[in-house]
Amino acid sequence: MDKHDFLIGIDGGGTGTRVVLADTRGVELAQGTGGSSGLGLGVERAWQSIEAACAQAFERARIAFDWSRCALGCGLAGVNNRDWLAAFVAQAPRVAALAVESDAYTTLLGAHDGAPGVIVALGTGSIAAALDAEGACRIAGGYGFPSGDEASGAWLGLRAVVHAQRSLDGRVKPDAFSQALLARTGASDHDSLVVWLCAANQTAYASLAPLVLEHRAHPFAAGLLAQAGADIVSLIDALDPAAQLPVALCGGLAEPLTPFVPPSHRARLRAPLSDSAHGALRLAQREAARAA
Repeated sequence: MDKHDFLIGIDGGGTGTRVVLADTRGVELAQGTGGSSGLGLGVERAWQSIEAACAQAFERARIAFDWSRCALGCGLAGVNNRDWLAAFVAQAPRVAALAVESDAYTTLLGAHDGAPGVIVALGTGSIAAALDAEGACRIAGGYGFPSGDEASGAWLGLRAVVHAQRSLDGRVKPDAFSQALLARTGASDHDSLVVWLCAANQTAYASLAPLVLEHRAHPFAAGLLAQAGADIVSLIDALDPAAQLPVALCGGLAEPLTPFVPPSHRARLRAPLSDSAHGALRLAQREAARAA
């Protein structure tokens, strides 16, 4: 391994990228943010977003940015696709060290400080993961948009827009919820909504999720949120049927969706100790030590 002077933890998903810059001892120096870096949206785009976020962190730390001095730990959405992962590694700049795992794994490392536990990560997408006492990681969900990612922002938005579609047809009466959805998409009639739908990706659908929460009293939105809570329970039970491990909900939708988790499981929830970017920093530190 080349000599490294800095550790960088990278959390990359469909909505954005967060990085934590630290010295070789793991002491945090600065943070940065960038655009989406989930591999499903393109490997070149992922590296562009990561580089922008890293450059911002170095600028904030008032240090010259040099890839060759950095050991990177990356927790990225989409690494389960081997072709995407291989392309990502192949396009990597010359860094001192590089470790790439799923964002679920780095979220798990951060949430329980490397100890056994369960997480359900709820953001643009969703996935659940558990770490056992032997250090083995197991996954539930995470099959991706549009068929999977239950209880995620994209999952909520994809289903919420159906209410807007029906309101345009007259199948349901237009109301504040349907009007808010149409306003967010910029559509005013059938054809303009179809144009939006044809162009929409998971990030676009996730942009509708806040409207579901804002209109939680609406019967259609309430049904979606109840289903999200039930899906979270299903993911937890798949990984910890004996209910023995601590559970943390993580990601941008963790706090908003907590009230919709049934009481039996809500009582088991604990706040994550740290986030995916800091879990990725642990990964970078481990990889640097391994390669030394």
